[in-house]
Amino acid sequence: MRKLLLHPAAKPVVFALCLLPLAWLVYAAAANQLGANPAEALIRATGDWTLRALCLVLAVTPLRVMTSTPQLARFRRMLGLFVFFYGLLHLLSYAWFDMGFDGTDIVRDIIKRPFILVGSLALLVLTLLAATSFNRAIKALGAKRWQALHRSVYAVAGLAILHFFWMRAGKNDFGEVAVYAAVLSALLGWRLWHRLRKRRPTQGTAGAKASQAARTS
Repeated sequence: MRKLLLHPAAKPVVFALCLLPLAWLVYAAAANQLGANPAEALIRATGDWTLRALCLVLAVTPLRVMTSTPQLARFRRMLGLFVFFYGLLHLLSYAWFDMGFDGTDIVRDIIKRPFILVGSLALLVLTLLAATSFNRAIKALGAKRWQALHRSVYAVAGLAILHFFWMRAGKNDFGEVAVYAAVLSALLGWRLWHRLRKRRPTQGTAGAKASQAARTS
C-alpha cells in the first residue's frame, strides 16, 4: 500500500478521481439528467461535493496516524485545493443560475440571507488557504504562522455546517446536515483528543522532573 501511495502515478490518479464528480455533472447537464430543476441540482451538487471534499481532507491526518501511513500526507494539499475548487463552483453556480451574475443583486442577497453570508465567509477563508498552500507561502509566513493560519480550516468546517443547516432550516430537513455534522465533529474531535494525548506525557515528565528536583534540593 505504501509503495502504491509513493508511485509517480498516484497523484495523477487521485487528481482524476477528484474530477469525476465534475465530469458527471457536466455529462448530466448535457444529457438533461439533472431533474426538473437543473440549476438547483447543480448548486446543491457542488455544495455537497465541497462538504465531501472537506471531510476527505480532514480525514487524511487521522488515517495517516491510525494506519501509520505517512505517505498519505502527499495528497493533503491537492485535496485541500479541491475543497476550494468545488466551493468556488458552488458559488459560481449560485451567482450564475440564481442571480445571473448581477453583482448588486448578489451583494444584497448575501446581506439579506444569513446562510449565504456564512457560506461566503467560508469560501473567503478557503480562498486564503488556497492562496497560501504553496511552498513559497510557507517560507514567506514561516512554518508556525502558516500552520496557525491553516488551522482555520476548522472554522471553515463549522461555517460550512452552519451554512448547510440554515439552508435546510426552511424545509425542516436536517437529515444530511446531521450526517455531515457527525462526520466533521468526529474528525475534529479526534484531532483534539490526539493533541491532548500528546501533551500528557510531556506534562507528566515535567512533573516528575520537578518532584525529583524538590527531593534533591
